[in-house]
Amino acid sequence: MADTLAFLAKAVAVSLTGVMAPGAMTAAALAAGTRRRHAGAMIAVGHGIVELPLIVLLIGGVRLWLERAAVRGAIGLAGGVIMLWMALGLLRALRGPALQADAVPQRRPVRAGIVLTATNPFFLLWWATVGLTLAADAARLGAAAFALFALVHWVCDLLWLEILTLASFSGARLLGPSAQKAILLVCGAGMAWFGAQFVASALGDMGLLRHGWGG
Repeated sequence: MADTLAFLAKAVAVSLTGVMAPGAMTAAALAAGTRRRHAGAMIAVGHGIVELPLIVLLIGGVRLWLERAAVRGAIGLAGGVIMLWMALGLLRALRGPALQADAVPQRRPVRAGIVLTATNPFFLLWWATVGLTLAADAARLGAAAFALFALVHWVCDLLWLEILTLASFSGARLLGPSAQKAILLVCGAGMAWFGAQFVASALGDMGLLRHGWGG
């Protein structure tokens, strides 16, 4: 029992370094939070729909497939294009006096969680390396420890995404439409940046882009 508790404490610490890293999920959570207080929990559900089966698959040997450059490239390219499309939607929502609710991800936060997780090659690479080490250690401690590890890691995601959306929701309500637009502008720009990074990295993995944009 002591070994399991010590491992779970370590898993929480390591998990938070990945969970709290800025990325497209952060931008999506902040954008969704401008309209929906608990959008973070729904994004976390979508994230978990992809993540929890992935943890099991990694133990089953899918890691080597995920580490292939062509696979990373294909996933990254799809993810980058989707993020650029979402960024365009966020920035378009800023037009006019009233925000276009359909353009922001608060309408479909579960879907946003699924898409942004499944098309994030850096998330997959983290699980194929750091996450796999934790999952393997958990499996050695037994089925109960493995299940607890998966649950604890997901709860870390849930809490952080909820914190982000609650902060965004409170800020937008306290400061009004101007703050809401400012949050969406920052999130849209951030989403576009991460999308461009994903596309560039994917093209590099596929051998189509070398030594930066200049080729």
